[in-house]
Amino acid sequence: MKNPHDIIIRPWITEKTMDMQQQKKYVFIVDRKANKTEIKNALESIFGVKVAKVNTINVRGKVKRMGRFEGKRPDWKKAIVTLTDDSKTIEFFEAI
Repeated sequence: MKNPHDIIIRPWITEKTMDMQQQKKYVFIVDRKANKTEIKNALESIFGVKVAKVNTINVRGKVKRMGRFEGKRPDWKKAIVTLTDDSKTIEFFEAI
């Protein structure tokens, strides 16, 4: 079994994700190999909340150039987590 802190890497904080918090939706960058059930269990154990739904998105890294050299940013996975109505908010986002 994986450590929950290895599955949830960090929160993804933008203006759009901050607006989503009024609907009890939070966005995290997660391990690329993690499935929805592992993400749900990790969030429930770390933050002590009840998760209603998890949507995942695989994001491709962009190809970038530095002069004549070309490189690629890494691929990553994003999880949009919806909490239940009776669940409390995640305190991590309250301090921001």
